[in-house]
This record gives sequence, C-alpha cells and structure tokens, in this order.
Amino acid sequence: MDALSKTDQNDSSEQYSAVLEAVVWKKFDRWVLPMCTAMYLISFFDMNNIGNARIAGMQTALNISDYQYTMALTSTLVPYFAMGLPSNLILKRIGPDRLLPTMITMWGIAAAMQGFVTGYTGLLLCRFFLGLTQGGLFPGLVLYLSSFYPRERLQMRITTFFASASLTGAFSGLLAAAITKMDGMGGRPGWAWVFILEGLFTIAFGIFSFLILPRSPETARFLSLEERCYAVSKLKSSKAISEDDREDDFSWIEVLRAVRSPQVFMLCIVLFFGGTLLFGLAFFEPTIVAGLGYTGNQAQLMSVPPFIFAFLASVISAFVSDRYGCRGLTVIFFAIWCIIGFSMFYATTSRHVQYVSLFFSVTGAYASAPAEITWVANNSAPHVRRASSIALGSVASNSSGILAIWLLGSLSPGPNYTAATITFIAMSIGLVVVSSLNVFYLWRENCAKAEMRLSLVKEDELEHLGDRSAWFVYTL
Repeated sequence: MDALSKTDQNDSSEQYSAVLEAVVWKKFDRWVLPMCTAMYLISFFDMNNIGNARIAGMQTALNISDYQYTMALTSTLVPYFAMGLPSNLILKRIGPDRLLPTMITMWGIAAAMQGFVTGYTGLLLCRFFLGLTQGGLFPGLVLYLSSFYPRERLQMRITTFFASASLTGAFSGLLAAAITKMDGMGGRPGWAWVFILEGLFTIAFGIFSFLILPRSPETARFLSLEERCYAVSKLKSSKAISEDDREDDFSWIEVLRAVRSPQVFMLCIVLFFGGTLLFGLAFFEPTIVAGLGYTGNQAQLMSVPPFIFAFLASVISAFVSDRYGCRGLTVIFFAIWCIIGFSMFYATTSRHVQYVSLFFSVTGAYASAPAEITWVANNSAPHVRRASSIALGSVASNSSGILAIWLLGSLSPGPNYTAATITFIAMSIGLVVVSSLNVFYLWRENCAKAEMRLSLVKEDELEHLGDRSAWFVYTL
C-alpha cells in the first residue's frame, strides 16, 4: 500500500508540475513578452523612421548633403554602441523595471524633437541623444528575458521581440505614407510629423511601462507564490539564473572572463558581420527600393513586403531552433539566404530581379539576428558574465552599423551600390565560416565536459565556474 501511495503522490506531483509548466510561461508570455516586444518595436520606429522622412523630403528641406545625412546616422550609432556594456552592468542594480522605462521616455523626447529641427546641427544633436538614450535597450532586453525563460525557450521569445523590427520595416512605410498626408498642418511639413507623432507615442509608452514591467520572476505580481517558486526552480535548473545568488554579484573578473571566452569572441565576429547586413538594410531599404524606380508613397509601400516575409521566416525558424537547439545551423542557413540575395542584386541590372533579391537578403539578415544574440545568452553564465557577453555582442553588432551607413550612404553610390553589395556578400560568407567554427568549438567542449562528468562528482567541482562547469552544456 505504501508503494502504491508513493506512486500516486508522484503522479499527482508530476501532474501539478505539468500544470505549473503550462501556466507560468504563458503568464510571462502574456505580461513580460508583449512589453519587451513593444519596446523594441518602438525603438526601431524611432531609430529608422529617418529613412522614411528622407523620402518624404527631409533632406531637401534641411538642405543637407548625402555626406551630412550619413554623419547624422553615424552620430546616432557611436553613443548607441558605447552604452551597451555600462547599461547592462547596472541593469540588475537599478532594476530593469526602472531603467528600461526611463530609457524609453528619454529617447522619445529626443525622437520627437527631430520634428522641430531647422538645420543640420539640430538634427545631429537629436540623433546623438537618441543613440545615447536608446543604446542600452537591446542588450538590456536580451538580458532581461534571459532571466525569465529557460535557455531552451529563449530564442522564440527573443525572436518575438526582434521580429518586431522586421514589422517596423513593413509598417513604418505604411505609417509614414499616412502621416505625411498631414503636410502643412500646424505649419509643419509631413516628414516632421513622422518624428513628432511617433516620438510622442514613445514618451507615453515609456511612462506606461513604469506601471507594468516586473522587476524579476521572484517579484512578478501576476504569479502566485507557488508559481514564483516553480519558475525560479526551473530557471536555476536550466542554468538561466545562478543557483547561488552570490554568483550574480558584480565582479570585474566575470567581465574579463566574458572578454576571454572563445565562443563570445567568435560570436562577436558573427554579430559584427550580421549587424552590418542588418543595419544597412534597416536604414537604407526604403532608399534602395526608391532607386529601383519607385517614387513617393509607392516607394514607401513597396518597401513593406520583404519585411513581412522576414517576420514570418523569423518566427518559423525560432520555433525550429528552440525545439532542436540549433542556433548555429539557423545562422548558417539564413547567411546562405543573404549570399543568394546580395549575389542576385549584384549580378543583374533588372530592377524586378533586384527587388526580388531583397526578399532573400532582408529575410536572411533579420531571421539570423535573433539566433545570433540568443546563442550568446545561452552560452554565458553566471549573470555578470552573461550581461557582459550580451553587451559585447551588442557593441560588435551596433559598431558594424557605422560601416553599413558609410558603405550605403557615401562610399558606394546607388542605385547599384556595387562596393557595398560585394562587401555584404563577403560578410555573408564570413557568417557561414565563423558560425561553423563556433559550432565545432562548442561541440568539442561539450564532448570534453561529458568525459569529465564520468569521473567527477558535482560536489567536488570548483565553485563559480559558470559556463565552464562540466554540468553546463553549451547550446549548439
């Protein structure tokens, strides 16, 4: 009878755990994920709507050259990538529920002020403060979500908020086409209203975020006490958070260990290559489409379909990547899409074929990016090392945006962008090569750890090893 009683208790416990498993992550998906998605969606609107404003006449109205336009974009990215590491290192101390909404509100002010500039200097200053206040958002969101979801569930969630970037590319064109019809209202041109209305919405959302965003799973008001305990237990067992909270205390040694990690170094190269492709297309895809013979609102609308396709591909690939733990293969697969897309654009003079090529290149760049940054988050522990690794990856990705801006903005004139396209083909090939090397390195490390576990008791292992622990299995 005792055996039967224990069996019944075990079955009951397993059933209750299954219920909690279904409930907890759905609640995070309902409360945390939509907020993160909206934050990143808004950030991309405010970062990239300058491309739509340019088509709507901003460059002519402000009397700025192509070189000055490129400088304005550069002035955004320099503080943008510089803020990644320091903001991630203070995120836990200040609290993401305070720091992230503060960033949003401040950059909303800078974004809206672009609608009131009358010359090059004003635009330059607004773009600088936009980058300064927005730079910590992306690495902060990745770090924030990595403390709410187990490693095997993370890419779908990162893709959900990152795929909103591709939706931004789609809907920014539609929204800009509608807003520019306000041309002349309040004495402001249509392109100015693009900045003003979108900036005011950002400010309102930032204030709203202070009321909704939870600090951590332990303090989430929408979870019961049992649900909080279950979530923390699962996060610790999956190595998403440390079993000992003391391991998460700030340490410069952990920052240094992140810098010296081979997988972080290789993934920074991957993110630099991928970031160059992503930023180039994010900033210039509407201009590229306009160079194919489309004008005005038609150019805005024709810039939409490639981003819609990229969004669908991102979501599908994230499901597969989470299911099978294949971050590297996802990056390699979509890097090949980039090779195909940029090669098509380079090899033909047909405007129709070049437009079709954007479906490959935009999809490849946008669908591989979530896998790249998830790969970093999955394979770094404890908290400070993960925060540093994500920030370093973000710095590599964002710094590549400067190269992309100059390539497409000044160094490689449209509509063919020959030098830029050749560079993008080379970087797409580089993505395949370096990603393959990282897969091989992590596979070899996992094999070595498996052998160590055969001869080592977990209690005898040194403390505070983080991802170097024999019981930490790298995600390939």
